[in-house]
Amino acid sequence: MNQSLFKIVSALLCYPEPELLAALDDIRSELQATPTAGSMLEPLLAQLEGGDLISLQEGYVQTFDRSPAHSLHLFEHIHGEDRARGQAMVDLLEEYKEHGFEPVCAELPDYVPLFLEFLSQCETEEGSRLLGDAVHVLGHIAGKLRESSSPYAGLLDLLVWLSPVAPEPLSVPPIRDMDELLETFGPGADGSEPLLKPAIPAIAPVNFYPSRPGA
Repeated sequence: MNQSLFKIVSALLCYPEPELLAALDDIRSELQATPTAGSMLEPLLAQLEGGDLISLQEGYVQTFDRSPAHSLHLFEHIHGEDRARGQAMVDLLEEYKEHGFEPVCAELPDYVPLFLEFLSQCETEEGSRLLGDAVHVLGHIAGKLRESSSPYAGLLDLLVWLSPVAPEPLSVPPIRDMDELLETFGPGADGSEPLLKPAIPAIAPVNFYPSRPGA
């Protein structure tokens, strides 16, 4: 059942398009099997059902694209703009490939809807394990959305509810300016920003939390 909920949350976290609004009845039908999930998502479903498309899209942009605290990129909440974020994304992409998941969209691998699409294709036990690894970041985003009284908070609250692990407080990383990073580290050989340049070639386990000093 978790797999279908991952797919639903992934779809609802994406930019509102006519196709999503047309699918709301189907989403409600699927949620009937999990009343708790349905009640958590009802505020957002009601907003999507009653709003006009342009206003919904403007609200989405205001919520996620213009509010860094609500960013749907997992590692942004851990590493900020530190170059360690690039290696973390390389590791996550390798995790995807090891499970036979090949992202077809242009989003970065730590984009929450993409991560949830990946979880929906994992075996139940493995999906739960990976959700438990990421729940500390997801819980952090949920808290920030609740502070803003956003109906999108219910989506992240549902993921926390599904997780086998309770979220722990997340330390917010310092914001580092990309111009500063370019000046310090320089661009990659291909001209890429240091954010997306792997720090080391070795493949390491994916960590959804900052490294402790001396670790």
